[in-house]
Amino acid sequence: MVTCSKTGMYYARGQWVPADENAPAALAALGFDEAARQNARKGTIAWGILQAHNHSGDENALKLKFDAMASHDITFVGIVQTARASGLTKFPMPYVLTNCHNSLCAVGGTINEDDHLFGLSAAKKYGGVYVPPHLAVIHQYMREMYAGCGKMILGSDSHTRYGALGTMAIGEGGGELAKQLLNRTYDVACPGVVAVHLTGAPVPGVGPQDVALAIIGAVFANGYVKNKVMEFVGPGVASLPLEYRSGIDVMTTETTCLSSIWVTDEATRKYLAVHGREGDYKPLAPADLAYYDGVVEVALDKVRPMIALPMHPSNVYIIEELNANLADILHKTEEDCAALVGGKVKLDLVSKIENGRLRVDQGVIAGCAGGTYSNICEAAQILEGHTGGNGEYALSVYPSSQPTMMALMKNGALASLMAGGATVRTAFCGPCFGAGDVPANGSLSIRHTTRNFPSREGSKPGNGQIAGVALMDARSIAATTRMGGILTPATDIDYEPHIPEYEFDDSSYKSRVYNGWGKGDYDSLLRLGPNIKDWPAIQPLADNLLLKVTSYITDPVTTTDELIPSGETSSYRSNPLGLAEFTLSRKDPAYVGRAKAVQAEEADRAAGKGSDELLAKVRAVPGCEALTWNDLAIASTIYAVKPGDGSAREQAASCQRVLGAGANIAVEYATKRYRSNLINWGMLPFQLDGPTPFGLGDYILIPGARALLAEDRLESIPAYVLGENGPKAFSLTIAPLTADERQILLDGCLINYYKHG
Repeated sequence: MVTCSKTGMYYARGQWVPADENAPAALAALGFDEAARQNARKGTIAWGILQAHNHSGDENALKLKFDAMASHDITFVGIVQTARASGLTKFPMPYVLTNCHNSLCAVGGTINEDDHLFGLSAAKKYGGVYVPPHLAVIHQYMREMYAGCGKMILGSDSHTRYGALGTMAIGEGGGELAKQLLNRTYDVACPGVVAVHLTGAPVPGVGPQDVALAIIGAVFANGYVKNKVMEFVGPGVASLPLEYRSGIDVMTTETTCLSSIWVTDEATRKYLAVHGREGDYKPLAPADLAYYDGVVEVALDKVRPMIALPMHPSNVYIIEELNANLADILHKTEEDCAALVGGKVKLDLVSKIENGRLRVDQGVIAGCAGGTYSNICEAAQILEGHTGGNGEYALSVYPSSQPTMMALMKNGALASLMAGGATVRTAFCGPCFGAGDVPANGSLSIRHTTRNFPSREGSKPGNGQIAGVALMDARSIAATTRMGGILTPATDIDYEPHIPEYEFDDSSYKSRVYNGWGKGDYDSLLRLGPNIKDWPAIQPLADNLLLKVTSYITDPVTTTDELIPSGETSSYRSNPLGLAEFTLSRKDPAYVGRAKAVQAEEADRAAGKGSDELLAKVRAVPGCEALTWNDLAIASTIYAVKPGDGSAREQAASCQRVLGAGANIAVEYATKRYRSNLINWGMLPFQLDGPTPFGLGDYILIPGARALLAEDRLESIPAYVLGENGPKAFSLTIAPLTADERQILLDGCLINYYKHG
């Protein structure tokens, strides 16, 4: 079904040649000389697009500027506030502000709608595009209105992926978008590229989520595509309609890749033409000879309906295999879930086995992955004439945009779903991050959405509430609904898929979207609600840094949801200090109190009231005998094995920072975007190789931290654990930083960097 090559591979006029000692001869036999082989890395689609957007003059150290950007109502306030504090005058490219995360306006009084009106006022002032609540989810709008062949788009949402439309899109933290708004660049080493070679065609009942989950299951754990570009090629691409490709593409985020890109063809051209943008089409394909760092082979005809059990998209099984081994697999999943939530509460899945089959409690088809026209059409066909019953099980369907909903209304799909008992909602991302369709305690929800991390269904394990999400394709969700909630793959249903021709009606956009690109009223005022706060002052990096470990996390991976929860916290993301109260609340509830205690220590130090006992421990470090409290600063730090998997949200870093954090210490960082967030908020991204010499509550001194950073001496950073029996030396490292990144860290954060620049 899915296999990965053991070596790099050359794509030579459609043939694969392993990049081993035999490659030169094999390529020569195909007509490629040594010069062509040496330049084969430049033959990928990704290379051409990246270099076309590169402003560095160095093809290996990229400085990228994007064609457009997109944010939603959880992120755009902080981004605009950051850029405004740094000298923003106008939006230099189309910047789309959508309202699809906090669109219910149901939490925190007026503050969600206050954020929306802030966004409208920002679009009017700086010349942006404003998409009101309920009109479209962020990625569907960008597919319909902005993605095009050869373009690059940056978004402040991790699922910013438009590769199926020939667009290399990247999801990043808000600091990176603020840089673009200030005419700066996105700096990254030229990434590796992994080919995803598709063959065959999916069988009826297999949807894009099934293909995506099969790929995620094959590449996530081994880091096969981490921080690389996934380039989809091969004869199987032609068998996939454009929306099907987009459904696979959006899920590439869950592989931890940097971006994605697909070959383009007549299906791409037709999609763009239907949306009134045929001029944005151009053919994209690898050169006659292209080098890839690896190849993921996907036999589409071998893929079967998949399920990702709680609590990660990589926890995948073929539904048929799950049904054949229910008790064993569900018991293992229960144990894994208990470990993730710290054993505070148990998700009981085994008890859901009923006459040898798994009974689920809820179905949801929603968002940028599930709520597309073709997914919902096919779900309606499977469910037609049947119902999920009037018991606990319920199905909710969220079309991804008003034009999508209008087309589904016109072809009767929505009426068919409603007749079968499904409830139909407006475009909303809530089911993807735990703010919509929250199930009952102990329930298992099957969802065609993007993630199933802990609490992504809205439960609060720390309060004794737990539920689980299993990711599935809309087709198998419809089949399960048809069977009254008994888990059923869509391949068990006898139906003939038929997708009526789609007609794009953008009248709702013309009526409601504010399109102010290039025509800002630059002297107008922003509309600020009472919850919209400026960033607090942040100090530059001190000469010497004294860190106190305020959280110590040994899980193999720590997600951004655990660093700052999604769901109920979303309403407070315009208030840095208010949101910070939720930091690590589900993983380490005592963290905020510990971090504030360190802040108080730093305040005492700055006021000349530092602890003599602690200073004596500092002075016991060789070379630090003469240090005074004026020579250093005290900050908190967290240790985690592999933090940052998941969302692009910058708040996973900024919340630590406003609570006085000065660094993270990790074995490795799960994603580039989380490490970038740390840097943009002035926190040193330390890494540790070998045993951990410190624990929770320990103090760690980094002598000469500022000088080491300024001089780029980061390969072996001396550090000392301050113990009762004297200091214990060990070493930290920081992976290579650009000159700009080093200066941001020296200045204390991105805002300070721009002020000082």
